[in-house]
Amino acid sequence: MPFYRNFLSHFHHTGAIAPSGPKLARHVVNSAGVSSDSHVLELGPGTGAFTRDLEKTLGPDGQYLGIEINADFHSHLQGKHPDMHFEQAPGQDFDFSAWVKEHGQFDIIVSGLPWAKFPESLQRAMLDNVIPHLKDNGTFVTFAYTGVHLLKPAKRFRHLLDDYFASVNRTRSVLLNFPPAFVFVANK
Repeated sequence: MPFYRNFLSHFHHTGAIAPSGPKLARHVVNSAGVSSDSHVLELGPGTGAFTRDLEKTLGPDGQYLGIEINADFHSHLQGKHPDMHFEQAPGQDFDFSAWVKEHGQFDIIVSGLPWAKFPESLQRAMLDNVIPHLKDNGTFVTFAYTGVHLLKPAKRFRHLLDDYFASVNRTRSVLLNFPPAFVFVANK
């Protein structure tokens, strides 16, 4: 997968200089509490770092929807995970109504999006579009790079999580990721 070429061509949508590592992926999926029958929305699956672990964890009763804006990543994901459902769209614009009507609300939202790169208007638009489709007591997880979380846009996003969720917790850092990162676990 040409991650680095896509990073250079689409740096405004691609928030990482390298795909998330397997230790961070496992930490994200475990922190989200994904089980075999979970109904999961993945925002910004990218090259599938979290998708691989989600696919391993979800059982035949689980449901998955991945929303990816990048056409190259979307094609790659469809080819690599043919049993999972992906849509190419920006998360703030995707109409979740038809999906939710057929499959029900999401138990878990996993996000690989570069929240710290987004202006507040986009952060809010994205959260306003997805959070209503998360079940009561549902879980939203995303990660932040250690150090980057101290920057103003990242702090703003952290405060937005408090506005949208009943509780927000931060996990330990995964030091064996490049760069090191931790997970925000937010419950509705």
